[in-house]
Amino acid sequence: MAGKRYKAATASYDKTVDHSVSDAVKIVKDNASAKFDETVEVAINLGVDPRHADQMVRGVCNLPNGTGRSVRVAVFAKDAKADEARAAGADVVGAEDLMEQIQKGDMPFERVIATPDMMPLVGRLGKVLGPKGMMPNPKVGTVTMDVTKAIGDAKGGAVEFRVEKAGIVHAGVGKASFAQDKLEENVNAFLTAIQKARPSGAKGTFMKRITLSSTMGPGVKIDSSDVNA
Repeated sequence: MAGKRYKAATASYDKTVDHSVSDAVKIVKDNASAKFDETVEVAINLGVDPRHADQMVRGVCNLPNGTGRSVRVAVFAKDAKADEARAAGADVVGAEDLMEQIQKGDMPFERVIATPDMMPLVGRLGKVLGPKGMMPNPKVGTVTMDVTKAIGDAKGGAVEFRVEKAGIVHAGVGKASFAQDKLEENVNAFLTAIQKARPSGAKGTFMKRITLSSTMGPGVKIDSSDVNA
């Protein structure tokens, strides 16, 4: 059944054409027919080689309409900052005890935030948190004294991005159930954030290929010329 749905979806639009963001969103929404609310994801092939430091692309994008999913947040903090984190809605708060929990593989969360004084402790978890993309980093606002804002951003629609070895960066930018205009705003916000994160070492065309898709649906190409311009 899923195969038939996929074939019907790919037959519903011209795969050889690069679409506007608006048209791409409509095609993806129209073809998101799974029994659950599918995530809409943007994938971008960038003209960079992330092995070079001056071609690394990473950052955070605050989606204006959120991601549509609840994000569980762990915070490394002590004393007053720990109390502040709990008051701000953190799901897990701790220090040495949280480090031990993570070392045991018990990680019921998707985002990790830390106050700067906790980083020597958190640094020992690099091999665990790093591969999962959860290592706190000041560049994306997850190492901060303002834990209230960081928790609010994480739960409100902040999406971290980092280019992979093959030069691809991707992120979920909402749900198929979102209104057309809300999804468009999120997609455009993400593309703008990537463009602003263009590194000094990037030469030529920065965004080579942009694809929008839902969890179970085919990829729809977005015209990158407008974004690059």
